[in-house]
Amino acid sequence: MTKTKTIVALALAAMFAVSVAPAFAQEHAQPSPPRVKWSFAGPFGKYDEAQLQRGFKIYKEVCATCHSLEMLSFGNLADAGGPGYSPEQAAAVAADYKVKDFDDKGQAIERAGRPADHFPSPFPNDAAAAANYGVAPPDMSTLAKARTYSRGFPWFVFDMFTQYQEQGPDYIAALLKGYVDAPKDFKLPQGANYNEYFPGHIIAMPPPLQAGQVTFDDGSPQTLEQYSKDVSAFLMWASEPHMTARKRLGFQVMIFLIVLTGLLYFTKKKVWSAVH
Repeated sequence: MTKTKTIVALALAAMFAVSVAPAFAQEHAQPSPPRVKWSFAGPFGKYDEAQLQRGFKIYKEVCATCHSLEMLSFGNLADAGGPGYSPEQAAAVAADYKVKDFDDKGQAIERAGRPADHFPSPFPNDAAAAANYGVAPPDMSTLAKARTYSRGFPWFVFDMFTQYQEQGPDYIAALLKGYVDAPKDFKLPQGANYNEYFPGHIIAMPPPLQAGQVTFDDGSPQTLEQYSKDVSAFLMWASEPHMTARKRLGFQVMIFLIVLTGLLYFTKKKVWSAVH
């Protein structure tokens, strides 16, 4: 009898959990980031040099105070398909940074950066990085690839044909604009911030961008909307700096395979034409 009561109690608890969970999830649901129109979208898309330069300026003046970009070298700024800087400009950017190194005698020194150097971390170690917000700010080298979301059915089916791979930039752009006041029934830890697009909505990073914070030399709007798009595009390039070359090579391979298929088809017809 006791065993039967236990089974019934567990069943009722499970039914209660199933009925309550959707309501709670709907109350504080995480909305899908709105889809943004990117110049690099699609099989023939490519980066916008002006946008990458604006995004790099935002990273350098705002993001670099907390976030590293350690997998990207200064010389990459002059690579084809990137922001369009000259080698001299990339070297000038590198010279603005101080890089820790060793001299000929093995003594630790600090020197000006060189094009071959990677963007250094703003903190000496992870403990120092976590001192401000309790957690170390993530490296931004692959952020646009690591931060993604599920678009659900039937969109993921269409994405296979359209080569949609911009979930990361969409998410970053939405997150930068997603800081809102927490709902009254939402318990927000002290010092934390509410972001409607961040998983769980609790984020340690305060709003990093505000309108008018960064001045653009090309006259582009100095709005949060523009900032979020430009820095997201730059982070996408940082995650995949050779995307344009990859797409070009992929297109060439497809043309080659189509021609090869045609040649094999006509060769087969010629070889087996006498066989009935």
